[in-house]
Amino acid sequence: MFITTRGVVLLVSLLCAVGVSAQQQAPFAQPAGSVVLDVVVTPKSGPPVSGFEQKDFTLLDNKVPQMLTSFQAVDGRYAPVRVILLVDAVNVDYSVVSYERDEIDKFLRTDEGHLAHSTALAVLTDKGAQMLGGFSTDGNALSALLDQYDVSLRSVNRTAGFWGATERFQYSLDGLRALAAHEASSPGRTIILCISPGWPLLSGPRVELDEKNQQQTFGEIVGFSTQLLQARITLYSIDPLGSRDAGTGRLFYWEEFAKGVSKPSQAQLGNLALQVLASQSGGVVLTSSNDIAEMLRKCLSDTSAYYELSFNPPQGGQPHQYHQLEIHVAQRGLTARTRQGYYSQP
Repeated sequence: MFITTRGVVLLVSLLCAVGVSAQQQAPFAQPAGSVVLDVVVTPKSGPPVSGFEQKDFTLLDNKVPQMLTSFQAVDGRYAPVRVILLVDAVNVDYSVVSYERDEIDKFLRTDEGHLAHSTALAVLTDKGAQMLGGFSTDGNALSALLDQYDVSLRSVNRTAGFWGATERFQYSLDGLRALAAHEASSPGRTIILCISPGWPLLSGPRVELDEKNQQQTFGEIVGFSTQLLQARITLYSIDPLGSRDAGTGRLFYWEEFAKGVSKPSQAQLGNLALQVLASQSGGVVLTSSNDIAEMLRKCLSDTSAYYELSFNPPQGGQPHQYHQLEIHVAQRGLTARTRQGYYSQP
């Protein structure tokens, strides 16, 4: 795919529109005080591991050890977590949305409809992200609410070519940003389970951004990272296309953009992919399965045991300075997963 002059103009307009929206809904600046991290400790396979203490963790900020200012181990149903099931009706066909609804219904009605956490439903369309009612632990009531909602056919679909792809890209980012802004004032942690194959990456060997595009894209990357951090959102990506895309390069191409971006010259639109945002927030990316209900349960197993850590970030030397985060746990064979980094301010 090669971006012509017209394509570059469209991308500039797209990014400017998204940038204005970001400035209206959430500031880029890192809040004063502590950074709070939600950490899940897992083996190579199996559920999260509980029982660790503060002394068992080492936090590195740009390879420099940091002192933890608070620590709390959180278990199971007592976890202060809000869950949002986000159904993407922008980047899939109507038939896929219908299948998603059946799988979500199966998930919500598990255990006779008794949900472990306060849960809400949201739908992403070309009109934005719409919350369906409020939060509830009654899975049966939420399932009935989803049954009553009519997901209209959208005006842009996956076969609309490059111009349709840019529109789906914008609808998707705007919707996710609005949902994150909605949760910004909520106390505690929010988990967003996004049932979506992801939006167009708009990146590749023949796609080049000029300096202005890269500056704008870098601002968007900083904005999303900071917004998810401030709202304590962990994002999960669940691909509803499952085995349909198994064996294709599309499933893993996002990994080319997963590394943290430290300067505008590195910025690409692929750095704003759903899977990239999910991975960098501390969530997981699930693909190659048609069992959406099981994938939802697997994501929420992360809440069965996790740890809330906080630290005071070092003073930023320049605007939007990227800080890579690493968490190590004092036991072999285990991995501590949390957000991969943040952007500080001077």
